[in-house]
Amino acid sequence: MKNVYFLSDAHLGSRAIEHGRTQERRLVNFLDSIKHKASAVYLLGDMFDFWYEFKTVVPKGYTRFLGKLSELTDMGVEVHFFTGNHDIWCADYLTTECGVIMHREPLTTEIYGKEFYLAHGDGLGDPDKKFKLLRSMFHSEFLQILFSAIHPRWSMEWGLNWAKHSRQKRVDGKEPDYMGEDKEFLILYTKEYLKSHPNINFFIYGHRHIELDLMLSATARITILGDWINFFSYAVFDGENFFLENFIEGETRL
Repeated sequence: MKNVYFLSDAHLGSRAIEHGRTQERRLVNFLDSIKHKASAVYLLGDMFDFWYEFKTVVPKGYTRFLGKLSELTDMGVEVHFFTGNHDIWCADYLTTECGVIMHREPLTTEIYGKEFYLAHGDGLGDPDKKFKLLRSMFHSEFLQILFSAIHPRWSMEWGLNWAKHSRQKRVDGKEPDYMGEDKEFLILYTKEYLKSHPNINFFIYGHRHIELDLMLSATARITILGDWINFFSYAVFDGENFFLENFIEGETRL
């Protein structure tokens, strides 16, 4: 039985990350280290800091990462790509060229006999009205059509700079620390969702850039995956055991 891996929030291409090329190589090295051990890899959103596909134009760069995704899918490894709030504008490039399976909404799926609820996490339980407005604008098909009419040299520049300034507004470029079980929006959302879906065993999210692994009941667990900027963290499920770990170069992976 092969392993199933979960990771999120690499924000590749971010202009606020000084070690961007090293970061991408580390991610690629991790994917290379698990390619013979994995049956599936779930990428739970914001793998790119800003990704916008035009009909015949895709963003510059990411060749190592995209090549490794293609290698994995060519080998028969399922690669599931969830859009996040930074890379929601995916069209068909990653599916047709790299062979990934695209998810634009939360997914409930069975893996080795256990029920998983998988999502990036943005918009789930967050009461921030400004964020909700911004999220609705980003999902607007009409605004996407208008944005597509701008030449990529300007639209991509704007998007990358917007993402950079969004990160730099945070202290040290990091998300707020863990706020506690009674204040974390994803925990509150999950507890409420669990009431009507008691058969789910694992809730796995990205988005918050914190590492969290918490039992909600005797059979239900919530995991927030951290990121590939500071933690280089991922989760792995082998059919019996579930771990949240950190990738260190040179180590032999499970």
